[in-house]
Amino acid sequence: MAVLPLSGLTVIAIEQAVAAPFASVRLADAGARVIKIERPEGDFARGYDSVARGQSSYFVWLNRGKESLVLDLATPDGRTRLAELLSEADVLIQNLKPGALPRMGFDDERLARDYPRLISVSISGYGESGPMAERKAYDLLIQADTGLCSITGGPDSPARVGISVVDIATGATAYGAILEALIRRGVTGKGGSISISMFDVMADWLSVPLLNHEGGKSPKRIGLAHPSIAPYGVFSCADGAQVLISVQSDREWSRLADLFLGRPELARDARFATNVARVTNRSETDEAVAEGFASLNLEEATAAILKADVAFATVNDMEGLARHPHLRRITVDTPEGPVSYPAPAPLFGGDEERSYGAVPALGSAGER
Repeated sequence: MAVLPLSGLTVIAIEQAVAAPFASVRLADAGARVIKIERPEGDFARGYDSVARGQSSYFVWLNRGKESLVLDLATPDGRTRLAELLSEADVLIQNLKPGALPRMGFDDERLARDYPRLISVSISGYGESGPMAERKAYDLLIQADTGLCSITGGPDSPARVGISVVDIATGATAYGAILEALIRRGVTGKGGSISISMFDVMADWLSVPLLNHEGGKSPKRIGLAHPSIAPYGVFSCADGAQVLISVQSDREWSRLADLFLGRPELARDARFATNVARVTNRSETDEAVAEGFASLNLEEATAAILKADVAFATVNDMEGLARHPHLRRITVDTPEGPVSYPAPAPLFGGDEERSYGAVPALGSAGER
């Protein structure tokens, strides 16, 4: 059997909720041994819901392949055990309250001195310095604070993104940073510390709307449409099915006008010939496209859009995703039985077979 990319590495994860577990589960998937340190009452994400065979969907999703070790880090014995674990670890990842780990005696200076090959990753809401560094932060709070909610939803009110997008983005960023640090350690032999701020990650992701705002075109909430591309939105077929189309170039618009709408003259009309013109005349653009969809059922519309070679998607709900022909699934063992859910995107093109470890019961880690 081929060796997974991170086989032989040990990760200590003092984590809860989503951001840090997202990073560490990717490390586990890639072959690392991940020892999840849980407080005696467990990661509070274990209690978020009970929909996965009586267990939390969040926990089942983000903790496969890990070992659960209960340590009370408020006690001397717990801190001594943590020190022993770190002496054999390659990566430490934690998203405790800002300053919590240093107050336990594990500040960056000690980690660099006692564990020079250790890669230490700290995830927080606002980073290690600055006026808000001491604040607790959670996903929706950062969505609100960065302005993400202001550009999400319909015209009437801001909205939350429907998944924990800040946590997931931060976890993915942490995973990438850890891989960079491992490559660096392979060259220099040295570990180091990494600080990742949820606010910084999401502010980076919001660069385009921020630049538009600062350029005098502050984005507005327009639901399932694109603020700077048209037509790019949802249209209803004659049978009520909803289809979202995305025209990315004037060449695509010409094909849509000719092969889908049967109105090739729209590609030459000054009101619609360029994307800038179509955005300026969005209501007229969308009206022309809506007329085309209204004359066709979903099957007919699908065939016509495919002929025009324009990108599109049906507007699905979770039932639609559950039955989607492109959905890949994995099944993982849990303390209450197997659970099936979407497979993580493959990140490495090697020939190894990926297998996904079980979700641990609280405190089930065995000694190796």
